[in-house]
Amino acid sequence: MPDIIIMPTMKFIKLGTIASALAVVGLELLYWTQWNAGPRWLMALPLLLFLWPASRYFRRRYTKATISGDRLRYEAGLASRSTRNIQLSKIQDVRVDQRVTQRLFGVGNLSIETAGESSRLTLLNVDQPQELADEIMNRVPKGSGV
Repeated sequence: MPDIIIMPTMKFIKLGTIASALAVVGLELLYWTQWNAGPRWLMALPLLLFLWPASRYFRRRYTKATISGDRLRYEAGLASRSTRNIQLSKIQDVRVDQRVTQRLFGVGNLSIETAGESSRLTLLNVDQPQELADEIMNRVPKGSGV
């Protein structure tokens, strides 16, 4: 079976970028039409709105789960990296949670419950969460897990 790579969705990051761009354009227009007596450096402040989608993008870029063979590997972090390896035979339950806004965009939170000390792994805002949950459960060896 081919490997499956699970990453958070880009949908909310794109929406945040579009909203930030609209806010920047609106604030710049407001500056030029109403507040043009203020200092010019003030026009650069609205660009700080792009820090929010940029931080979400980097968080997404350095968070992923990979299902390969009989293992699930979860990696997170940019400077300091955390990796968690889970044998598929240890998976007991896969749960999908979706808020109203997540349902509108076809994304959700995927929680994987395993046997062991740290028993729950949650992947936030993944695309097609129910299909992923079904695929994970299909890859769990028969006679183990649920």
